[in-house]
Amino acid sequence: MRLIDAPWEQIFKRYRLDNYDFHKEPCLITADQIKEATRSFKETGQREVRILCKQDAREDRPKVFIERDLFILPVKNGEYVILKGEGYVDISPPPSSEPYISNLDFELETAKVGDSEVQHLDYAYATSLIRHFTEEPTLILTIRGRKYTPEFSFYVGSYGRPIVVRSVQTEVDAGYEGKNKVVLVEAKNREMSNVIIRQLYYPFRQWSHYTKKPVEVVLFEKREDRYNLWLYTFEHKEHYNSIKLLKSASYLIEHVRK
Repeated sequence: MRLIDAPWEQIFKRYRLDNYDFHKEPCLITADQIKEATRSFKETGQREVRILCKQDAREDRPKVFIERDLFILPVKNGEYVILKGEGYVDISPPPSSEPYISNLDFELETAKVGDSEVQHLDYAYATSLIRHFTEEPTLILTIRGRKYTPEFSFYVGSYGRPIVVRSVQTEVDAGYEGKNKVVLVEAKNREMSNVIIRQLYYPFRQWSHYTKKPVEVVLFEKREDRYNLWLYTFEHKEHYNSIKLLKSASYLIEHVRK
C-alpha cells in the first residue's frame, strides 16, 4: 500500500463517502476536513493537504479513487471537489526526432549547467525552437510563476451543472505572447504517459480571460538529448474534456551553424 492510500481511505470512512453518489454531483471537501481526518497519521506525506491532493497522473491517485473512477480538482483556496469521470489526457509517444538548427550563432555555455525542466525550456526558447514548433515567430516571454485565477466556470463529463472556480493558484513554467497567439508551456522533468487536464485547462482559462488572442498550451519534455513537445487547445472553452492535440514533435538541436 502506498502512503497516499491509507489517509484517503480514512477520509472516505470519516465522511461516509463510500455512500456518496458521485454520478449525481461532485463532492465538495475542504482542506480543514482533510486535515481533521488525517491528523493521526505520522508521515508528513499522509497529512499534508497539498501532497494528498497532488495527483498529476492517473497512477498518482489513491486506491479509493482508482476503484471508483474519481479525480480531484481545486475550486477555491482550501476547497476541492471530487468528481467521477475522466480527469486525465493520454500523452502520445513522441514521434521520431528531427534535426533543428539553432537560431543562435554561438553556443550557450551556461545553459549546460544544471538539469532543471525550466532550464531546458529556456534553452529551447533561446534557440527559437518554441517559436518554430508553434509556428509563431514573434513569441516573447511574458508569463512565469504562480498567479491566482479569475473566477470561471466549466462543465466536466456528464455533470449537468458547471463547476465554479474562484481564485485558485496556478503555475505556468513559461508563457509567451506573439502577434497572433499566446502560448503557455507546462514543462515535465519525468516521462509521463498521461497528465491531469487541470494543469493545462486552468492556465488556459486564466489567460483567455486577459487576452482576445487564441491561447494554446504546450507540454514540454527533455528526454536525454531530445526535446519533445505536444501542442493542445480546447475546442470548447467551457468544457474541461474538450482538450485536443493539435500536433507533436521531437527535435535534436544542432547548436551552431557550420
